[in-house]
Amino acid sequence: MSTLRVLVIGDIVGKPGRDACLEVIPYLKREKQVEFVIANGENIAGGSSITPDTVKDIFNAGADLMTLGDHTFRKKEAADLVEKDQRIVRPANYPDGAPGRGYTILKIGGGIPVAVINLMGRVFMDPLDCPFQKVKKILEEIKGKTKIIFVDIHAEATSEKVAMGWFLDGKVSAVYGTHTHIQTSDDRVLPKGTAYITDLGMTGPYESVIGREVEPVLYKFLTGLPSKYDVATRDVRLSGAIVDIDTETGKAIHIERVHERVSSRV
Repeated sequence: MSTLRVLVIGDIVGKPGRDACLEVIPYLKREKQVEFVIANGENIAGGSSITPDTVKDIFNAGADLMTLGDHTFRKKEAADLVEKDQRIVRPANYPDGAPGRGYTILKIGGGIPVAVINLMGRVFMDPLDCPFQKVKKILEEIKGKTKIIFVDIHAEATSEKVAMGWFLDGKVSAVYGTHTHIQTSDDRVLPKGTAYITDLGMTGPYESVIGREVEPVLYKFLTGLPSKYDVATRDVRLSGAIVDIDTETGKAIHIERVHERVSSRV
């Protein structure tokens, strides 16, 4: 049996998150024999959206592909980036005509094709097209092109993410949630062979409120008044999961949570 080991990384927040990637991705590639890296980068540019330099940081750190989310187009440069770079996918259920693509297929070492699909939930989120119907359509489009398929469901409601996992069990290699910045402990392989975790967690500063400085957030909760939410800087960690896939069947063999503090590894 031939296997592929994939690292999936949760929401990367600002420069601290990018620095965590620069340190920890090479370490995990070396120590855990990771062969392919998918990173959620929707918060890499000052905590919201993407820019050319911040995208370059993530790919230079060793990521192979970037998924996004509800902050995708907050920076004006983002539309051009997602349109031109085949390694970047935004949620597939944006309306027709939105820049970029909702899925891509990349060939990795040995010519193995890997598909990555990005979806966004609708519960407590922007009212996009139905992610369930959209992913069903995409799977029909890519049928026969690859058996290895990863799905990033960027969503607020845990129930919506769990439902997507069951909907896609046996149809894709892995379904993982992003967006809420808190890693869940439900990593498992579902009965029909799909690896699942409700949320990968945040890659960034943990002395924070989901990546932002604590005091301004507390001020908003206590007073109801607006406040500027700067990206925090302390206790930086990388959060995600490592998934092992049988390359012949596309089924998941194992999934394991990753949560690494930045500690100047060499």
